[in-house]
Formats: sequence, structure tokens, C-alpha cells
Amino acid sequence: MGEIANKPWEQWYEKEASSIRLPESSVYTLLENTADRFPNQTAIAFEDELTDYTSLKSQVDKLAGKWREMGFEKGDRIGLMMANHPLYIVSYYAAQALGLIVVQVNPMYTPREFMQIVVDSSMQYVVFDNIAEKTVKEIKELYAFVHCFTIENDSQKFVTIQSLIEEGMKIDEPARIDPREDVAVIQYTGGTSGVMKGAMLTHYNLTSNVVQGFEMYGDEMKSGEEVILAATPLYHVYAMTSAMNLGIHLGSTILLFGKFEIENVLKQAMKYRPTFFPGVPKMYNAFINYPDIEKYDLTSLKHCSCGSAPLPIEVLKRFEQLTGVGIGEGFGLSEASPSTHRNPPFAKRKVGSVGIPFPGTDCLIVDENNVELGTNCVGELLIKGPQIMKGYWNNEEETRKALQNGWLHTGDLAMMDEEGYFYIVGRKKEMIIVGGFNIYPQEVESVLYEHPDIKEAAVASIPSVELDETIKAFIVPKEGVSIDLEEVKGYCYSKLTPYKVPKEFELLEELPRNTVGKLLKRVLVKEELKKRETAATGED
Repeated sequence: MGEIANKPWEQWYEKEASSIRLPESSVYTLLENTADRFPNQTAIAFEDELTDYTSLKSQVDKLAGKWREMGFEKGDRIGLMMANHPLYIVSYYAAQALGLIVVQVNPMYTPREFMQIVVDSSMQYVVFDNIAEKTVKEIKELYAFVHCFTIENDSQKFVTIQSLIEEGMKIDEPARIDPREDVAVIQYTGGTSGVMKGAMLTHYNLTSNVVQGFEMYGDEMKSGEEVILAATPLYHVYAMTSAMNLGIHLGSTILLFGKFEIENVLKQAMKYRPTFFPGVPKMYNAFINYPDIEKYDLTSLKHCSCGSAPLPIEVLKRFEQLTGVGIGEGFGLSEASPSTHRNPPFAKRKVGSVGIPFPGTDCLIVDENNVELGTNCVGELLIKGPQIMKGYWNNEEETRKALQNGWLHTGDLAMMDEEGYFYIVGRKKEMIIVGGFNIYPQEVESVLYEHPDIKEAAVASIPSVELDETIKAFIVPKEGVSIDLEEVKGYCYSKLTPYKVPKEFELLEELPRNTVGKLLKRVLVKEELKKRETAATGED
């Protein structure tokens, strides 16, 4: 597959976006440039403590200077294992100034999960918070880190980041970076298999995606004027780019939350008046189910986006009804830094579509033989662009599978309409086949979300030795509501072709999710199979 001729999405680009120029520079220069342009602008608002860009860059440069003095070298791997905190941003940009490779780690990971990443990346350093301290201590007994640092100032056993900043002399000059070759971040992703792979994101990948994202907002984003509500964890690739790196590139104020607590977020939003919110479905669902949401004025928000997982259309509609704020649906993945598609404010908006490709991004829909399909045909989504990863760290086999002839094979099923808008149908590996018919769980879930008594829903295939796969729906009812599952089944029959209706339904108090709200269907399937095995053997 070479270059593609048919790009109907390009009709929607504004002139600036169609001739986009991408920076050949390091991630650190995002901060360097903004500190020159907006020295007194508030960079971070965290628990009512404000940090301006001059102070932020000073902390970054002193930490980088101290780390260089301690022998840190370009290409060394440093883990950042903490919840949102100003020192996350400081540590991240200090690492980028030295050309270190940042390995972003969920602080809630178990020792087993963390050890897998530590060993695979050959991590030399780690910066952590009190959430991760127990896990770091446990792994430290088994693995020889060169240095471990904490962001907690009351630590007795570990060197604190704050003390390094206080002791540090500002870095004389940043490391020399080859933006297209040098890796800035290793972002571990489990995908549907649950096997962790480290996507290598170069400086060029990350800075390109920031500029592409900015262009897709058109005139809605003003440098030096935006306030970004950053409640999604920065260790997640979506928040790293859409909240932190884009925010710093724009000279925005990053309204940072250590964790998403709906009432606190709403109160802080009233005070700081955020203009942009890159959220995840779990957060939007929390907004629409908060009993006093009408009391809070969110009209300062100009634009919201959604990442990490598909956003049910009913949640989108309800949020917009309650707040008057639109959510621009989009698409991305860790291997693409992460954003590749969005509904742009300067063109048509199609609810249910992930929008059009970012400027400079090409897309193809192909069949199982890698033959390009026409419009309105479902196939695998392939993507090519400046934001696509260099490959998987230490994993040539998986790299060859994912990157073929310059195209990223996403494993996602999608289709494109005549106007160049894309629709994600589901994961290739999650597609269910019953009686020769293809069933896409996302379609069934969308119907369930439309039911007035259902808060959350997940549809999964339960493998069976004797019969076709069994479609099962897992449902979380809204608070104080009693659900009749037979009524729900009838509701599905009224909305879906019979073969698409789940054969089984189960009520749950909550669905298993990771810390950024991504649904863990494999956990549901594993628990279901375990229950069936227990029932078959007659064990208690």
C-alpha cells in the first residue's frame, strides 16, 4: 500500500490546517518557548496553589541540572509513577530536557504489573508518590534501581524531588535531540490481550500531535488565554498530550486535580472557569448522574473532548442537555501519541462519528487481505502520520505486526462515509460471530445506554465449547432503580435485529475499569468463565 488518492476529509480543513508545519524540536522546547512568551501566566493551579511559567521552568531547569550532576544520561529510562501533581509536570519536563526516556506508570499498579514494566524497560530511576510507595519498596528489594525519588516531603527513606530542586543549579543547556529518532516516552499499553507492550513515542511524534490537535480546534483555542481542566491522569497518554503538553504549548493554565472527585471538580470549575476539558467516558457519566449538576455553571467551557474509550451517545446527549457544552468525539491510541481523529469545530459535526483525520494523517479501511474497502464498508482501520510510534520497545515481533509499510494496523473495526467521517464499530478481537453474523458489542451497548434505568452497560462474548459464542450483557442500574431484566431484553428486541440481542443479562453494582475509566471486558469474561466452571464441577 502506497499513498492514497481518495481523501474526502481534506475538504473540511481550513487553509491553515491543510498546510500544517510540524516542529522538528524536542518536547522540552514546548515549555521553553511558552516561558519566553508568557512568563507571568499561571501554568498550574493545584489545590489553590498557583505556579507561573517562569517558576515552572525554573523548577524544571534546576531539577534537570541536579540530575545531570548526579550522572543521568540521555536515553536513560525514568519511571514516573504518581497521581496528578505539579511535580509530575516538573519531573516530566526535566527528563525531556536531559533526553531521558519517560516511562509513565499507573501508581495503582500491583508489584507484578510494575515489575513487568521495570524489567522490560530496564528502568534506572523512578519518581513516585505515597500511593505507589509500598509497591516501589517491594520491587526495590528485587530490582537494583540506580535512584528512587519521592514527591512526598515527609519521607525518611527516600530523596525528595523538592530537595533536588532546592539544591540544583539550572541546566546550562538541554541535551541535543534528534526529534525523529530519539524516544521521549515509552507508553505501555495492554490492548485487548492484556500483554503489556511499550509504545516508543519520539519527540517528533509528541510535538506533532500537539500541533495537530491545536490546528483541529481552529480558532477556538487562544494562546495564553485557555484554562484546561486536567482531571484525567497525566500518566495516561491522552492526558499527557491533550491536557499537559497541549496546555503548555498554548500557554494555558492547567487546572490540575490529584483525582476526579465530582463535587470538588465542579466547585473548582466555578472558581477557575475552565475553557477546555479533555475527559473520559467515566467522568462524563459522573457529571450526568450527579444529582445537583444543574446548580453548577459550566458555560465557561468552550469545548470538551473524550478519549480512552468510546463515549456512549446517550451520555453525550445528556451531558450536552445538562450543561449546554458540546463534546467533540474523537479517536486515538497509545501507538499514535495518541490522537488521530476528531469532530472539528470548523466543519460538520456528526454525533456517533469520531470525526475526520488530523492534518497530515492518512487512513485506510481494509479487509482481512489488506485490500482497501470503499465507503460505508466495515474493515480494519490503518493509520499513517507523524504521530505514529517508532515501534514497541524491545519487541520486534509485535512491531512488525503493528507497523507494515509505514501503516499502523490498529486492530479496530471502522468505516468511512462519503464525506470522510470515520465511525469506530469495535475492536477486531471483540467482534462476536453468531450463526455467521457479525455482532459489534458497541452497537448493543449504545442501545442499552438509551434505556432510562441503565447507568452503565458492557456486552461481551462468552466462549462456549458446544455452541456459538454467547452474548452476555452486564448492566449497572441507576441509583435507587430496580431493573426488570425481561423488560430490558424486550427493549433490546424493539431496537435490534434478534440475533444481536444478548442471550443473557446480569446486574452488577459496578463494571471493572482501570484508573482512567477504560472498561476491562476481559475481567468480566474471566469471572464469568470461572463461575461457569464452578457450577459445572459442583464446587462451592
